Amino acid sequence: MVELPRVVIAGRPNVGKSTLFNRLVGSRLALVADTPGVTRDRKEAVCEIGGRKVLMVDTAGLEEAPPDTLPGRMRASTSTAVDQADLVLFVFDAKSGLIPEDRHFGIWLRRKDRPVLVIANKAEGRGGIANAMEAYELGFGEPVAISAEHNEGVYDLMNEIASRLPDEETPAEDEENKPLHLAIVGRPNAGKSTMLNYLLGEQRMITGPEPGLTRDAVSADFEGPDGKLYRVVDTAGLRKRAKVDVGLEKMSTSSSIEALKRAEMAVLAIDAIQGVQEQDLQIARLIEREGRACVIALTKWDAVEDRPDAKKAALDRISISLSQMKGITLVPLSAETGEGIKKLFPAIRDTYEKWNLRIPTSQLNRWFEAALERFPPPLVDGRRLKLRYITQIKARPPTFALFGTRAEQVPETYQRYLVNSLREVFEMPGVPIRIYLRGTENPFKGRD
Repeated sequence: MVELPRVVIAGRPNVGKSTLFNRLVGSRLALVADTPGVTRDRKEAVCEIGGRKVLMVDTAGLEEAPPDTLPGRMRASTSTAVDQADLVLFVFDAKSGLIPEDRHFGIWLRRKDRPVLVIANKAEGRGGIANAMEAYELGFGEPVAISAEHNEGVYDLMNEIASRLPDEETPAEDEENKPLHLAIVGRPNAGKSTMLNYLLGEQRMITGPEPGLTRDAVSADFEGPDGKLYRVVDTAGLRKRAKVDVGLEKMSTSSSIEALKRAEMAVLAIDAIQGVQEQDLQIARLIEREGRACVIALTKWDAVEDRPDAKKAALDRISISLSQMKGITLVPLSAETGEGIKKLFPAIRDTYEKWNLRIPTSQLNRWFEAALERFPPPLVDGRRLKLRYITQIKARPPTFALFGTRAEQVPETYQRYLVNSLREVFEMPGVPIRIYLRGTENPFKGRD
């Protein structure tokens, strides 16, 4: 599998890196706000530049700070991205002109010895163009003046980027091994980013004791221990709606939910030390409503003292409170030590296959007849419902249409009975199941 050329956007905080990233990839994937430091983790997206596919990388703002601080960890993440870059887009604010911090990081970039293209952003108007020319002193050649927000100069920038990309390699065909799209979701500080870092084998995500470090939904591709490709998205922690009262956090929450909608599967990270909380259950219900397959990762397992009791408590709470996801797989693991990580992937693949399950109509109706015989449909308004047959209309998640006279009046309790029976007989634990009711019209209704 041929790697795409990596184009990394770097620069001080609030110079418009994420706005430029969104403009180049053609989608609002990165959060954008006037607040400095919105971007904390590297964000990647595949886009087309001059007819070439490239991997565009947005990074956190460059700041001078001790390594053990949050800004220091953010800078280390950006440094790793620059080390891997085929081209660095060094962005500065043309409105304020080149400032000492820009010059400092220009020297830092020269030491990195990577190809650099200087971008003078926010260069709308005469003042911006004049300030853009200051960038010659950085020693990277002629700067490109643009306004990412107003889409000025971006076309010329894309042509310049294309001219500086490494020679194109011929990609090998690998259609059978398309990546499985995973979203890692959970409450803040549940260990989501630590898990992603372990999976990738690098400190891709900023981690630490501070809750809510991840603000954006950040994706990355990797090969699992099973030899399969995965595209995993780490998301911002989802808190109770009543506590999400800051504009930036609302944007982070929306980004996490959108990432879940685009995923095929979710890994719900639950802090094993704190146990299953009500918010964990709410997130699980959100996953079910979105129709995504799910595996629960019981994180921080290395710090749990009474493991049998902790696992039993989690299973009991889940089985009682998540009847619509009955039988969901729970994998205790530690991203710090790697314990249990290898067990996560068979669980993911097994659940994914069940989420894709298609049941032949003949088997389905044999089950249906037996289910009706075991527990006949209840009376509604003193009349028994006549349910005739059922068919699967799609997978991902398994979705069925049930036909019969007044089928639309089937009570929810009987619908739950059918869903639970389907789940048990066809072995679909933890997978959302949908049943749509289709009543048959009486041809003589309305006639004299």
